[in-house]
Amino acid sequence: MRAVWCVDCDWDTKNVLTGSADNSCRLWDCETGKQLALLNTNSAVRTCGFDFSGNIIMFSTDKQMGYQCYLNFFDLRDPQQIEDNQPYLSIPCNDAKITSAVWGPLGEFVNAGHENGEINQFSAKSGEILKKAKEHSRQINDIQTSVDLTMFISASKDNTAKLFDSTSLEHIKTFKTERPVNSAAISPIMDHVVMGGGQEAMEVTTTSTRIGKFEARFFHAAYEEEFGRVKGHFGPINCVAFHPDGKSYSSGGEDGYVRIHYFDPQYFDFELEA
Repeated sequence: MRAVWCVDCDWDTKNVLTGSADNSCRLWDCETGKQLALLNTNSAVRTCGFDFSGNIIMFSTDKQMGYQCYLNFFDLRDPQQIEDNQPYLSIPCNDAKITSAVWGPLGEFVNAGHENGEINQFSAKSGEILKKAKEHSRQINDIQTSVDLTMFISASKDNTAKLFDSTSLEHIKTFKTERPVNSAAISPIMDHVVMGGGQEAMEVTTTSTRIGKFEARFFHAAYEEEFGRVKGHFGPINCVAFHPDGKSYSSGGEDGYVRIHYFDPQYFDFELEA
């Protein structure tokens, strides 16, 4: 048993996909917890995800122990692929490993962020790179899509999060902070984004100990202005997510806590002074 790096549910929460440092990607039944499929890999599975239909899965493996980073695609409707552990498409990523990846709007391509700050759009049919974007200067830690999948937000070690068009990879907005951004999410109901981060975990012990200084930060998606911070975590925030109804958000930190925050009524009436 090793660290689980990624988890994704399909659209009707029937199945869940996990990728782990134990060199496997596994498919589970959400309700019973029964393992439905086991896909063994040569290195740790870093990212995984179901496409819009829930029929096709993708996952990426790490570049380690002499093995290349690969982006693999399996069709769950074909039991032979699972049985033979043979993806219908496997794309080698020679230059920089994939650190985060999400499906595009219609399951036609995957947008992947790399450790060198690049974002590549890979076709799920041919495997070719359809588009590229190089807006970040350092590793991309997290990519999350908007609720309608038309946009995504990338969180990077270069202290910024950026909003992109999912299909054209056009860079739309930038949200700047003073610390590496580990995760960023787009509100499903407001023009807001939330970001979490902090120093590298290994640097935390060597710096000052202001209580709960690792805040989640809220920015207006259109004006790129920060309008709020929520304190609480005692270590860097590793992941943030909005509830699907947009009325709360949760954050997971290096301190071992998951904090669930419910927005108060004023939040929904708030308008940024332009």
